[in-house]
Order: sequence, then C-alpha cells, then structure tokens
Amino acid sequence: MEQAVRQGFNLNWLQQLKDQIPGAVDELANDPTLAENTPGLIDESPNQTQRVRGALPREGSPQYAAYTFRDKSEVWGYNLTKLYQEAVSRQWSSATDIPWESLRPLPDDVEAAQCQLATFFAQVEFVAADVPGRFIAQMSPDYHEVRMFLLTQVMDESRHMEVFRKRALANGGGLMRMIDSVSDVTGGSTDNAREFTEMSSRLHIVGEGNVLTLFRLGELMAYNDAEKAIYRRAAQDEARHVAFGVLHARYMNECVPERRDEMHAYLDEAEDRQATGNGGENPAARGANLTADSLAILLGGGAHKADEGQKILAAIRQRQVKEYFQRLKSCGFNDRIENGRVNPALLEAYQAVP
Repeated sequence: MEQAVRQGFNLNWLQQLKDQIPGAVDELANDPTLAENTPGLIDESPNQTQRVRGALPREGSPQYAAYTFRDKSEVWGYNLTKLYQEAVSRQWSSATDIPWESLRPLPDDVEAAQCQLATFFAQVEFVAADVPGRFIAQMSPDYHEVRMFLLTQVMDESRHMEVFRKRALANGGGLMRMIDSVSDVTGGSTDNAREFTEMSSRLHIVGEGNVLTLFRLGELMAYNDAEKAIYRRAAQDEARHVAFGVLHARYMNECVPERRDEMHAYLDEAEDRQATGNGGENPAARGANLTADSLAILLGGGAHKADEGQKILAAIRQRQVKEYFQRLKSCGFNDRIENGRVNPALLEAYQAVP
C-alpha cells in the first residue's frame, strides 16, 4: 500500500460522496430510479456540459452543449416518473404479442380499407416519433425525466409504425396510396413546431388524442384477433402520450399562466385541423377522404354498407370531441369551451343528437 501511495495512488475521490450535491441523496432515497420532486431540480439550468443531475461538476469541462431548453417552465409536467415507469413496464413486440395466425382472407373492399387505414397510421405514427425526438437532445440533462419519457414515446411510435406496416403487408394487400395531405402532416404545423409546448399542444392534446379515440374503438373496425390486439396495445401506449401532454399543459397553466394566451393560439389552429381534416392528422374528419371512406367501409361491414358506416363514423367524431373537451377541462383550458373560443364545428359535433 505504501508503495502504491508513493506511485500516486490515493482514495481521496471517495470524499465526493460526502460532498455530494445537496438533494441527490434524498432523491435516491425517495425514488431509486428517478425523482419527481427533488431539491436539486432547479428552475433554470446553467448546465451546458452533459453532466447528469446530481453528478459533481468537473472543473474546466467545455461548455459545448448549447441546450435550447434550459428552463424547467419550458418542458416540465406532472407525474413524469410514473409515466416513464409505466412505459418501461408495458413494452410489447409486434413479433410475439400479436396473433398474426388469426388473419384470414377478407373481401377485397374490406382488405383494401384495412390496408389504406394501416398506411395512414404507419405514416402519422412515424411523425409522432420523429417530431418529439427532435427535442430530446435540445433539453438540459437536469430535466432528464422529460427526456426519458420522450424516448419511450419514440420507441412506442416506432413500434406502431412497424405493426401497422406489417398489417398492411400481411394479408394479401399492401401499402396503399399516401394520404393527400401527408406533406401537410410532415411539413405542417406540428412538424414545424420549434417550441416544446407548441409541439405538445398540437401533437399530444389534439392530434394523438384523436387517434387514441380510434384505437380505443378499434374492435369496431377489426375483423380478427390480430387487428384487435394491435388496436388494444397501441391504445395503451397512445393514452400515455396524451396523458403526458395534458399533464404538461396543466403544469403550464398552473405554474406559467402568462403563457395561457399563447397556448390558446396553438389550440385554435389544432382545432381547425381536427374539424376540417386539414393536415391529415384526424383520419375520421369529414375532409379526410381516403381514411374516412376506409373507416366507413370497415365500420359498416363492406363498401355496400358504407352509408351505415358513415353513421357510426359521425358518432366517433362526436366521441373524439367529447374526449378532447375532457382533456381541456383536465388541464385547465375549458374556458375556451365556455367563452365560445372553441371551434364552432367541434361545438356543433359535441351538441349533436345521436
């Protein structure tokens, strides 16, 4: 040991355990994986070095990260730890968890409708992974809970893209024509969002919320156990993403109220796209054309019963609006319903008599 010391060996670095940043020990005691409320979580992060929260800074470390989002108020939300842990525990595989053997030949019109809808979902789920993914590396690592949840969303949406692509190819059909407005989906308001709350308001609260309604009602348009399993598993993932957006909006409403008008403006645009089908995010919208027609065929039981399917589709549109209004109430933006700011077409659908 004496020889080792003479050669420069020492254990002084162990002292860092005693000098640890305040709050790190409490964080570990409260939650061994992540912290929901930690004393070390600061409102504005000066960290530009990729140092993880709680680690001791290294003197002279280059300030090369240049994170765009360094304020907690820009990205934070409630229940991030629970959402992340649920996401990790509920991962599934399209290879082993979908009973593909249950697929049977379908009438040509029904198979074509399934493939068209699967093509749509494969496209929009790609966007739902790609857009949030751009924000991950732009956030300070001091807010790693947000980063880690978004990483699970990227994984979820990638799996959705994979499973819907497989469905389109698995039963004698194939990928169909890209939807007319896909360039608007991938180059439109959601895709062009440069601010985190802007992206989340449009994507999580409105866009994914509309898709979630369809996933929850998937058994109405499923013709075998494989399709039922796809919609059921995709719905549990999508519900988590929507919850993240609602809890972020609730945090913003309660902790950063000066941004309420800005968020209302984001919702104004998103509601227009929900009602009209502009942008292609809502496959059930009246102007969605290919996807709305496909849904009508699947819901009715064939092209010859598409009129019956349209009636069911109208009820689904109303269900989408009701669930959207509930999300607004949950995050504290239901005043837009009460003061008439909400899109008139959505209010009309909400009040329609079934």
